[in-house]
Amino acid sequence: MGPAGAARSGDAGGPALLVIAHGSRDPRHAATVHALTGRVRALRPGLRVETAFLDFDTPSVSQALASLYLSGVREVVALPLLLTRAFHAKADIPAALAEATARLPELTVRIADVLGPSPLLTAALERRLAEAGLTPADRATTGVVLASAGSTDPEAIAVIAEIAREWRHTGWCAVRPAFASAALPRTEDAVRALRAEGVRRVAVAPYVIAPGRLPDRIAAGATAAGADVVAPVLGPAPELATLLLERYSCALAAPRPTHLRPPVLSA
Repeated sequence: MGPAGAARSGDAGGPALLVIAHGSRDPRHAATVHALTGRVRALRPGLRVETAFLDFDTPSVSQALASLYLSGVREVVALPLLLTRAFHAKADIPAALAEATARLPELTVRIADVLGPSPLLTAALERRLAEAGLTPADRATTGVVLASAGSTDPEAIAVIAEIAREWRHTGWCAVRPAFASAALPRTEDAVRALRAEGVRRVAVAPYVIAPGRLPDRIAAGATAAGADVVAPVLGPAPELATLLLERYSCALAAPRPTHLRPPVLSA
């Protein structure tokens, strides 16, 4: 039997938080994810926060849950480190959790919502643009390309487009969505389109959390098209750490799930 009392639910801070990232062959990805979860720990010292990856990096979801279980934890909030509800959120993560919990029948896992959309993400984007050199006085003459990784999921693409529309109302002269893969326009095409419309200054804001192949593609496209400003990825921004804890709290407030099962996908 594992440790009793507070440790069974992730120590004094409540159920443990398992942040599930996609993973990458690029070591900068895991380093950024760990920096973000470290910031979450600093914000909530009593909360046990662990990290898992769907691919490329370790521990896997199954390994992380098994480790938590062996240490006495019996309640976990699994939080997808994803900005939209696309295939990974709808299928991969629920399937990985269902497979792992089938071998750990005493473990209760709640799945938190993905991170986006959220005003905190917009605030993090603003932070990165400011760090790249833009000032409030630049807003009225600057067009922004909101560059995401891309998805084949229409819901995810629609969410990115809606974020761009809403962000436009905060004073930028234009905000356009763009995608590094799977959807159009590409970053470089969005930059050139704004130039063709007479926008004086064009900034690219990567709507991605960690460095990797697709963020590098965003930056390369922005540079090739002559963007004036290319902001860094969101990374371990304080707004993201706060948002992770918001999603954790919302998951705890939701009705407790009775079980997890792999999603059934249509052919």
